[in-house]
Amino acid sequence: MSMKTTVLNCKVDLCDKKTVLDLVFCAIESSKNFQIITINPEMIMNAQKNKDFFKIINSSDLNITDGVGVELALRIKGIKPERIRGVDLSRALIELASKNNYKVGFLGAKEEVIQKAKENFLAKYPNLNFVFCKNGYFKNDNEVIRELKTQNPQILLVGLGSPKQEEFIQKLKKELSGTVMVGVGGSFDVFSNNTKEAPAVLRKLGLEWLYRTLKQPERFKRIFPVLPIFLIKCIINIIKKKG
Repeated sequence: MSMKTTVLNCKVDLCDKKTVLDLVFCAIESSKNFQIITINPEMIMNAQKNKDFFKIINSSDLNITDGVGVELALRIKGIKPERIRGVDLSRALIELASKNNYKVGFLGAKEEVIQKAKENFLAKYPNLNFVFCKNGYFKNDNEVIRELKTQNPQILLVGLGSPKQEEFIQKLKKELSGTVMVGVGGSFDVFSNNTKEAPAVLRKLGLEWLYRTLKQPERFKRIFPVLPIFLIKCIINIIKKKG
């Protein structure tokens, strides 16, 4: 069962991974399009100033708690969510596809990265039904949409960065049929082994963001001051509601 709440007026679904996979299975089997957003503080802060993106977030089918910042915001509200990392959900979706012979598509990242990600998944799931694999450096959206309509993957991972990936998925929802679409950000770099994952202990503590920032210092400007401002806004919002 999935329950809903909001963080700075952005929808967040409270559910575990099993529930997510059950919803995905039902969507595919009933030929419904289904959008999953792995929501994080950067997205929510962007939505505060970008009305179109705010609408996208609140019209998606499922917004799962990915970033530790969103988990902290929910805990401030007295809610203890299950954090579902985007990379873990993507792996679970690929496993689901393998078991049910669902058609799979990858869109995003550099050509060598996405091809290596595909190769690595095929090494683990040799029967995986890959029908679409395209890098993120395309110029003609309509051409890509036509290709996707022809192949019609049932699970499509889109790694174009936010908000571009969520905006593109919104277009696809009007064109495809029975496709579960997830914005996965830089996950293809992880799947291709181009980027090393944080040690398990840091992932468990929700500190992979710190590990990635130490490995990629350029990320610092992206995270700060967004994360502290986000948490301050969440606290102020709760105080206002209580007052």
